[in-house]
Amino acid sequence: MKTRNQIIITVLICFVGLSAKAQNLPLDTVLARVSANPALLSYDAKISAQDAYAAGAKNLDAPKISAGQYQVPYQFSPNGGSFMISGEQMFTNPAKLKAKESYMKGLSKATETDKDYVKNQLIAQAKQYYYERIMLEKKLTLLQNTQSLLEYMLKDANIRLTYGKEKLPNIYKAKAELFELDNTREQINNEISQKNIMLNTLMNRDKQTVFMVDTNIVLKDYETTITDTASLANARSDIKGINRNIDLQQLNAQVEYNKRKPDFGIQAAHMISYGGYANQYILMASVTIPIVPWASKEYKANLKGIRYEVEELQQKRVDILNQAEGQLAWLRTDISSKKRQINNYQQNIIPTLQNSYKTALLAYDQNTGDLPSVLNGIEDLQTARMEALDRLQELLTLQVAYEKENERN
Repeated sequence: MKTRNQIIITVLICFVGLSAKAQNLPLDTVLARVSANPALLSYDAKISAQDAYAAGAKNLDAPKISAGQYQVPYQFSPNGGSFMISGEQMFTNPAKLKAKESYMKGLSKATETDKDYVKNQLIAQAKQYYYERIMLEKKLTLLQNTQSLLEYMLKDANIRLTYGKEKLPNIYKAKAELFELDNTREQINNEISQKNIMLNTLMNRDKQTVFMVDTNIVLKDYETTITDTASLANARSDIKGINRNIDLQQLNAQVEYNKRKPDFGIQAAHMISYGGYANQYILMASVTIPIVPWASKEYKANLKGIRYEVEELQQKRVDILNQAEGQLAWLRTDISSKKRQINNYQQNIIPTLQNSYKTALLAYDQNTGDLPSVLNGIEDLQTARMEALDRLQELLTLQVAYEKENERN
């Protein structure tokens, strides 16, 4: 007996120590730490890279310097030809450089919306895992309550057994239900560990870190909200991403349009003549003529293709908004239904089963009922409470989905 008490005390001390070390993380803290997820950090690096590339967008072509014999005859003659040093530089049209710079700067802005989209997905996952963890904690509390009821009934039944007022099979049935609770508890604890790993993964920290959650739940009245198309378009990162890509295509069109503008060049050369002749020089300017038919086909075709791509993005934006509005309408309907079901559990089903259990227990205390009826009452009550928690979990899942669609974080 003494050894058993020592073991129990040791386990309790370990549990208390573990609980003391376990950090309490509210949902807001978890969501804030999602920003450390590698998927988001990779976007930060990509944005920095694109900004760095944009810094060199106005770069000119390297100059060209040449040196060597010029117009020297194959048959040796000390009076023929010269030695020439020349330099060339092409100057890209400033309008082209400016258009290229604007386009490259637009790339990082489009990437920012991609990052926001991924962040919204990760936040929705974190909320889902966090709410599931809360429900599992509540189920553990419910199991403990059921266990207390069964242990009380088992104790009472054992006393009755000594006086011949109870049957042994009924006691075994009560013990079996107690053992069944152990399996259920083990399964729930395993799921809690899984949710911890998933949340730690999203927060990019040690996967085995143990932490506690805030079990307070706030239910939103999303079923009464009205979807405003303009606000929805302004909130959703995928719509912003499409808008950014449309802007990017328009900047790309400017790049293609400016290809019709000429580039300029200059060439200078100095020739040291052989045989005492006067030295000579060359100074020439050049200009490209990109509007000739054989040189203008490419940018004209590209401009036409860009117009079609912009049209495709515009139709995609309309489609996403249409689907989002339909999804939000469906979610509002389902949220309203789930709330009515939960209210029915709380107001009708669970109180009725509580009365049924109390009636069976009273009859058992007065020796007019039997233990199986009480055990059935306990089981039915636990099942109803578990189902109520399942409906609450479904409601929270719908709430997360609604916030994900609206990008309400």
